[in-house]
Amino acid sequence: MKSLPKVELHTHLEGAAPPAFIRGLAQEKGMDISGVFAPDGGYAFKDFWHFLKVYEAATSTLTTPEDYHRLTLAVLEESAAHGVIYTESFMSPDFCGGRDLSAWREYLHAIQEAAAQAEAQMGIILRAVVTCVRHFGPEKARETALCAAETAGDFITGFGMGGDEQSGKQGDFAWAFDCAREAGLRLTTHAGEWGGPQSIRDALDDLRVERIGHGVRAIEDDALVDHLAEREIVLEVCPGSNIALGLYPDWQDHPIERLRERGVKVTISTDDPPFFHTTMTREYDRLADAFGWNEDSFRDFNIVAAHAAFCDTETRARVLKKLEQTDD
Repeated sequence: MKSLPKVELHTHLEGAAPPAFIRGLAQEKGMDISGVFAPDGGYAFKDFWHFLKVYEAATSTLTTPEDYHRLTLAVLEESAAHGVIYTESFMSPDFCGGRDLSAWREYLHAIQEAAAQAEAQMGIILRAVVTCVRHFGPEKARETALCAAETAGDFITGFGMGGDEQSGKQGDFAWAFDCAREAGLRLTTHAGEWGGPQSIRDALDDLRVERIGHGVRAIEDDALVDHLAEREIVLEVCPGSNIALGLYPDWQDHPIERLRERGVKVTISTDDPPFFHTTMTREYDRLADAFGWNEDSFRDFNIVAAHAAFCDTETRARVLKKLEQTDD
């Protein structure tokens, strides 16, 4: 499965940082963040809310555009090693310059330079989905949306929201999403992970998104599942993340297969892979074991993901061509 071409729609740039990279950066800067690491060298957290704190502590080592240039190369190298040919990553001006537009442009320039280098050397394509952080509140989300709107284009192609799903309501962030939509950005938001089915309905009704990050708890509401299938709303499903955080006990109990059988468009992603001890190869291997999926099954998932990607028509055509190539 490792060499199978893959499309990934749901990753967080900082959350994909290899622990060794963050540890090295902290040492360079004389920062003590030892509390974020487990004895085995990985990231250590107890639950989702502790994970958010550890995530932000690890991210605190990333303080310059050059740091993000190096991070982007490290993340894309790891993704490409697992067959990813196109990836969308959530990036936040909150962490890149404190939502100051001029600072955000500098960070973005460094990230784009790294993305261009990775595409030339490894063949992996990166596009960015600017995200506001839900638990930072609606006012900061407005500033994030303005940064996104001012830099929308071929590289910044989407807008979304991550963070603590239990902080406020989806509708509290409608202004930010309207701003991004008016700038031509495509929309997604995290819902249906820690929030139940109603959080997905709220995301669709109040923010008018076309994709849902996670969305797996739709399975608890038959009418909602039918609605997602009819509307062709794409779910950015991250099974390994859901299992690592205790949302489901094991791979066989994960609802991705039941959602797919009901006609919902589902895709496969890693979310924050080193935090959840996963890779795209591991996701595919475990899903194959759990549900008997083969390479043709995964190719179908990737074609769905390519059509749902927030990229231009030319880029999509290039990705689809790679997915449709076979070894025979």
